[in-house]
Amino acid sequence: MALLASLWGSTFLWTDLALRGLSPLQVAFTRCVLGALVLVAACRVSGRRLPRGLTVWRHLTVAAFFCNALPFALFSLGQQTVSSGMAGVLNATTPLWSIALGLALGSERGVRPARLAGLVLGFVGTVVLFAPWQSGIATGWGALAIVGAAASYAVAFTYMGRTLVGRGTPTVSLSAAQLVAASGLTAAAVLPFGGAVVPVAPGAAVVAAAVVLGVCCTAVTFHLTYRIINDEGATNAAVVGYLLPVVSVVLGVVVLGEQLNARVLVGMAVILLGVALTRRVAPQPPVTVAATATTAGPAARPAATPVVLAAAAPSPASPSDRGGAAARPSRRAAEPCSAAPAGVAPNRVASRPGCASGEPSDR
Repeated sequence: MALLASLWGSTFLWTDLALRGLSPLQVAFTRCVLGALVLVAACRVSGRRLPRGLTVWRHLTVAAFFCNALPFALFSLGQQTVSSGMAGVLNATTPLWSIALGLALGSERGVRPARLAGLVLGFVGTVVLFAPWQSGIATGWGALAIVGAAASYAVAFTYMGRTLVGRGTPTVSLSAAQLVAASGLTAAAVLPFGGAVVPVAPGAAVVAAAVVLGVCCTAVTFHLTYRIINDEGATNAAVVGYLLPVVSVVLGVVVLGEQLNARVLVGMAVILLGVALTRRVAPQPPVTVAATATTAGPAARPAATPVVLAAAAPSPASPSDRGGAAARPSRRAAEPCSAAPAGVAPNRVASRPGCASGEPSDR
């Protein structure tokens, strides 16, 4: 999960660099095409095939729209006016949307108070980082586009968890096929508008950023996302979004020279605490083992004791039960059945082996 957060968090840096020579829709289209090529090649190398069947591809197309085509375009559009670090911060709302959808659809049941508190605390940390009381960015169309992308991710994670994963298809095949579908969707938006929207002549830095964005931040991260959804569920996959502000803000400061202050550091600390709470494992109840030893006195003797006296098959050394003491083998000579041992009621003597016909018991 840390690897996914690092790669996914750097997405905003590479998007910022790619936008210096490509239009937003061109960035989205490039991400999908390069990611699809890498994952299809991975399928061929590993001997996997793309999924077959109209139903599977219909689900893949819906997932591709909400998980790839729409959010990739919205992030690129939003980052025209929003910094890369702030884009990562706004994307941290994904877990909140995800758990809300999970509760509404019934896929997330019995949410523990600590987990819910962690989600809320992560949102508080995001608000501290964003500081809407100090800036008007939250009301801009760019910020709204990024929040819409975060909500789209939540819809996609929930949909993928309910319709695609855990059905016998390898995750690499699913991720490759979904990016193929996303490439078709973004191509349908880009090509009719002559490259949507402005023809560009990107330099070497822009090309390098687009390649890293498509290969590492799309192909690799998308496959890891599928694996986390398959192994841990949609909400846990969305929790990765809480780590994104840390990565995106640090990269924005170090690489792009974006401003870092105490408020940002406090917000990141609160977010990490929220992540720790959401990942906390519920304590397992202690295993209760039924007591087998008896305590002194007939009242504390387990109910199994009479069953031993009433055994159907004769035993070479049946236990006796004298004076409330623990049952132990008897070494005394055989006694007539009419003689009741001390501490045992006479009406129970006949239940001992060999006493059905009044013969001596063979204790």
